[in-house]
Amino acid sequence: MGTRSRVIVRTAAVAAVTASVHAAYNARIVREPPKQPARCREPVSILLPLRDEALRVAPTLRSLMAQSGLDDVEILVLDDCSSDGTAEVVRRVAGGDPRVKVFTGIEPPPDMVGKPYACHQLATRARGSVLVCVDADVVLAPDAVASAVSLLRGASLDAVSPFPRQRADSAGARLVQPLLQWSWLTLLPLRLAERSPRPSLTAANGQFLIIDAAMLRECGGFAAVGHEVLDDIALMRAVKNAGGRGVVADGSRIAECTMYTNWPDLRDGYTKSLWSATASVPGALAICAGLLTVWVLPAAAALTGSKAGLLGYLAGVAGRTVAARRTRGRVWPDSLVHPVSVLALVGLIGRSWWARRTGRLMWKNRVLRREAP
Repeated sequence: MGTRSRVIVRTAAVAAVTASVHAAYNARIVREPPKQPARCREPVSILLPLRDEALRVAPTLRSLMAQSGLDDVEILVLDDCSSDGTAEVVRRVAGGDPRVKVFTGIEPPPDMVGKPYACHQLATRARGSVLVCVDADVVLAPDAVASAVSLLRGASLDAVSPFPRQRADSAGARLVQPLLQWSWLTLLPLRLAERSPRPSLTAANGQFLIIDAAMLRECGGFAAVGHEVLDDIALMRAVKNAGGRGVVADGSRIAECTMYTNWPDLRDGYTKSLWSATASVPGALAICAGLLTVWVLPAAAALTGSKAGLLGYLAGVAGRTVAARRTRGRVWPDSLVHPVSVLALVGLIGRSWWARRTGRLMWKNRVLRREAP
């Protein structure tokens, strides 16, 4: 290994160590919904948008109906033009519960993406002072909504996104899914992000998101972010632009999500959205270069006997371990293959941009609008 290569590996190792220390700090200060929340006296509207979710909506809906600590709650369900009998499953599970109201959605207009448009339709019907958005692959603990609202009000926030524990059972999911929590714990300065209106300092997860109804109206609501594939992050940015405070939190105690059960679904899901997360081709190239340099290069160098490379690799494993322990993920042996996870993510970023540039972005049997390059 030449002198220049050794310098690059040492620099990458230092960056990996620094990132892992930052992840450990974030793991200590990240907000978490309280374990003994105050009883929620204000009206709460839970929004559940569905499209072809007949096979997995039942556990989600049952967990919503079992929520405790709420004086006044409604569960608004929108069947977004499903073709698999989703609405019938919902009505059967609801069993006549008056809190559950099922609506039939309409196809989104050409300039809007399906999910934010479905959430927009539900939000216009909601009467709660707090809106709780939940995805069909999320199961909540009985105190989840009350705990999230307690965090929202207790910390004087306008929006909070308690990141669910990500269930990852297949090999592909175990490889890629843990990078969701790892990324914001490692790269996002949480306290600064909470105060700063900068778009780059924003994280959110639409799987479970709580927002003050008045702030939702003030920031333009879901209609204002209807063209965004990553509507959750876009909505959090809109909250900040309106002068509000929003933050991602550790919701692994109160929520669990089984996002993907096989590699094709995972691959297609990330293909749909990663281009938007990386903003532009130059941005995507820079992000990929940074990921490869900091978390893959040291591991490769370690295989050649580099001590700096070994240090960088172990730092990456340590950061992955910290994130997994904090968010109740699987630690071993998954953390040991962190460089492979990063390689998989880089490949998915490339695939996402290829699909966007060739007009092949699809989700839920809908073509996603192709924006100008």
